[in-house]
Formats: sequence, structure tokens, C-alpha cells
Amino acid sequence: MRGGPLTLAAALIWMSCSSEGPGPQSPGGPSNPQHPTGELAPAAGSEWYRKAVFYEVFVRSFQDSDGDGQGDLRGLISRLDYLNDGDPSTPGDLGVDVLWLMPIFDSPSYHGYDVVDYERVEPDYGTAEDFELLCAEAHRRGMRVILDFVINHSGVDHPWFVESASSRTSPKRDWYLWRDQDPGWKQPWSQFSNTPTWHARNGAYYYGVFWGGMPDLNLQQPELREEVKRLASLWLSRGADGFRVDAARYLIETGGGSGQADTPETHAFWKEFAAHVRQVKPDAVVVGENWSTTPIIATYFGSTQQVPGGDELPLNFNFPLSEQLLAGLNGGNAAPIAAKLAELANVYPEGVSDAPFLTNHDMVRVATQLGRHSGKLANAAALLLTLPGAPFLYYGEELGMANGTTNNDEAKRTPMAWDDTAGGGFTSGSPWFGFSPGRGEGRNVAAQTDEPGSLLSRYRALIRARHASEALSLGGLKLFTPTQGAMAALAFLRTLGEERVLVVHNLTDYTVSAGPFDIPGSTPEVLFADSNVGALSGTASGWQASLPPRATGIWRLKP
Repeated sequence: MRGGPLTLAAALIWMSCSSEGPGPQSPGGPSNPQHPTGELAPAAGSEWYRKAVFYEVFVRSFQDSDGDGQGDLRGLISRLDYLNDGDPSTPGDLGVDVLWLMPIFDSPSYHGYDVVDYERVEPDYGTAEDFELLCAEAHRRGMRVILDFVINHSGVDHPWFVESASSRTSPKRDWYLWRDQDPGWKQPWSQFSNTPTWHARNGAYYYGVFWGGMPDLNLQQPELREEVKRLASLWLSRGADGFRVDAARYLIETGGGSGQADTPETHAFWKEFAAHVRQVKPDAVVVGENWSTTPIIATYFGSTQQVPGGDELPLNFNFPLSEQLLAGLNGGNAAPIAAKLAELANVYPEGVSDAPFLTNHDMVRVATQLGRHSGKLANAAALLLTLPGAPFLYYGEELGMANGTTNNDEAKRTPMAWDDTAGGGFTSGSPWFGFSPGRGEGRNVAAQTDEPGSLLSRYRALIRARHASEALSLGGLKLFTPTQGAMAALAFLRTLGEERVLVVHNLTDYTVSAGPFDIPGSTPEVLFADSNVGALSGTASGWQASLPPRATGIWRLKP
């Protein structure tokens, strides 16, 4: 069933400003009865990934093991204990559950999205044996590994394309899209773009929606479909636990304009592919990159009638929520975040699992977008790790890593800052790209790892609080914050079975008094609370609490 009835309870959220000055005013209360009315259901499936915390790794930038200035799989293995040491009782690791590796297949480009051999690991990163060792070591620590599987397109130097381009009668000619003349299609995400999507080669034109170096594969070709499924099986057999699929909306084209994205044929392929993955490895996950609006993203879960959580892509990155999280944090206003959460309740199929995130490798890093404001970064961590779904962190986010100083994509993917030495703890040689600013000002692992008030320590504590609560990990969401106006606090209830967890975030630089929240229960148990967060107190009209600037309180309400 698509979406449930809007039944979110309303509560008043008001603000008592500190001496620092006035902040945004909440319109709650009798003078403005505008309140939300939507509710997100708990996750319907029981698969591991529905409660996992994911961590996105750009291998080239994470850890170098051989001094060539480029990260590699052996280097990543050496840093696994930082991510998860396998012992839940130790507080020194980050505690993430899954590693998402950006492309590790053989490619001529630093980023790896123009693959020339889907069976071979990029030599800069190591070998297939190194990958298998990584999976074994991750699994030993209780972590899983998923791969970026780039099948919308290949590299222009892939043997498939070389053969396809060699002759109009080539056996692989129709593994790509060819025309005698340029059809003049625009890029589907920008009909005003003059970037060509058809590219000349040997007297004909091939389709490459991103650029000429990445020709689109024709996944309507039956032999190619089977080859893609074979490759998925190969990597699952090598230890992978699933895939992130790139450019999932643009997989199969049926014409220009509306035929370039979100086609029925694309959805049909994802059903077929997901069914194959489930058959080979029943608990494997497929995560979709569908950078679009909420209603379009909702269609990529597929049907929930036979497969709880959806029979297409069981996790889909929530780009619109990312946008509203950043807007709400920069504006000190919870209303746009609340509005997006209410929309999800109306539009997403009931019981599916969301995939919230702050930023990724294609976006300006969250620390830069938030002006490296420590309070906003604290808010961002707490928001991400208390929302429903499977949250995704981008490497270095837990340190407040900012963008590099250039304007290219490399600046979003700079080397990990382990310490403030010349090589940053990343390499004994010269790093392949410069570190982002702030490494010598505490934005590195060594400076933050034993500092209780650091952003890294905050991420660790929040991930442990999430793991300690089934309601935070898998539960539904009942929203208390109005969806319009200027709202100082975002408040919601996470529920699963009899467990009820109240979450309140103050998104302003002023003290906030939030409540009352009419929630059954007694004896609040603190799962996480920032310094000086007032005790959750019960009154005749409900629970309420006082939160200092940019603070979060999370309480389990015992029956």
C-alpha cells in the first residue's frame, strides 16, 4: 500500500530565548493550530541492512599502505578497527555496520566510474585477493561490504565498447545505443543543457548521457543482462554483501525527453536484477541512487506485496531529505525537515526503509555547507542518526572534514585526515591530492579520538545509542513539530512494539523549552543527552524538557 493515513500527534514546541537574543518563533499553540498529521511506519523487513549504519569510503583517499600516495585495499584493512573493532563493549571505534566502497573496478580515471574491466580490481587499489581479505576481515568484525556497481555505462575503453564500435555488424553492436544521425537528446536532468549526449565514432553516434568517455550500456539486450547478473554473482561470491547502483533512474532509454529516465523498462530490469541478487545471496542489499523528487524516488522501492520493503531497490538515497536537513540547519528552522518527513509518510510505500544521509561524494561536504559551524555540525550528526532508515555517513564527516580548496570533484574526495603530520597519517609519501583545510586545527582522528567533546566522539556515542534501541534502529516515527512557520526544535517519537523513544533537537543558538508531549509512559531513561539538557519532566499535560543551543535529548519512556 502506498502511504498511510496522516495521524501524527501534535504537540506545542516553544522557545525561551537565552540572553544571547531572540530566535525563530514557533507558531504552535492556540494562536496558530497548524500541526503535522503524518506517521511513518516501522520497517517491514527483517534484513540486517534495515537497521545498519553505512559508511561510504573512497578507497583512493582513505589509507595508503605502500607509500605511493594513493589509498588501497590493504590500507583500508589496516583501518578497520577504527570503523568497527568487532567488540560492542569498546567505545573507541566508530561502530558502523557496513562499508560502501566507491568503484574499485579497473578504470583509467581517479574516480572509477568509467570501468574497463568489471572482473578486475583497479591495480592502484590491489587485487581480487585483497578484496576477499577485506571482506573476511570486515565480516570477522561484524561488518559487511557493498560495492559501487556501475552498470548504467562502461568506460569508452572497455573491450565491450571497443568491439561494439568496430563494426555495424559486431556481435556486441547492440550492447550500446547507436544511431546513424545525432538525435539531439538533452541530458534528462537539464533540458536546457547544451552538453551533447550522442557522440561521433566511426561514422555513427553512440549514446553517453554523462559524457563521451562513458557510453551507456543497452540493458534491453538479453545477453548483456545475463552478463551483468553473472558479474553480480561473481562479486557476491568474492564476499560482497550487496551493491550500490549508480544512476539507477537512467538505466534504459526508450526515446528522448521522458524516455531517458524512469522508464517502465528500467523498473522491470531492477526487479529482475534484485530477484537475481536475492537468489544468489538472500540477505544481500541493493541501494539505489535516484537523485530526484520524493514521489519519483518512492517508485523505486517497487511492490511490497511479495517482498516486504520492496521488490526493486530496498534502499534508496533520500536526496530531498538531505536538502531539507541542510536548509533547516542553516536556517535554524525545523519546519522544512518536518515537512519532508510528513511527505515521506504520505508518499513512500508503507514499511519501506529509508536511506538518509547528509552529503556524499558528488556534493559539497556538509562541513563546508554549514560554514564549519560546530553547533550545526553537532545538530547534523544527531539528526542523521535518529531518523528512520539506514543512515549513510561519508568518510571524514565524523571529523567535520571540509571541502578542499579547488572547485573540482576531487575537492569533495580529499585524503582522510588521521593526524596533522606531513602525510596526515594517510601516506608516507606525497598524497595524490591535497588535504582539506583544518587538518592542523583539530579536524583529524588523532586530535579528536580521546576528546569527549569532539565531533568524532559525538558520532560514536550517537551510533551506540542507535544500536542500543530497536525503536531508533527500526521503528516508526510520529512527528510533533509543525510543518510550517519558524520552528526552533524538531521533536518526534520513534516506536517499535512497546518501546517508545522521544527525540528532541534544538536547531537554534538559543535555549529551547520543548513540550508538552502527550506520550504514555513513566520513568524516562536517557539514551543520549548533551551537557546541560534538562531532565525530561512530566506534567499534567505531558513531558517537557529544556535544551541549550544546538543540543539533543533522547529518552526511552518505559511503560
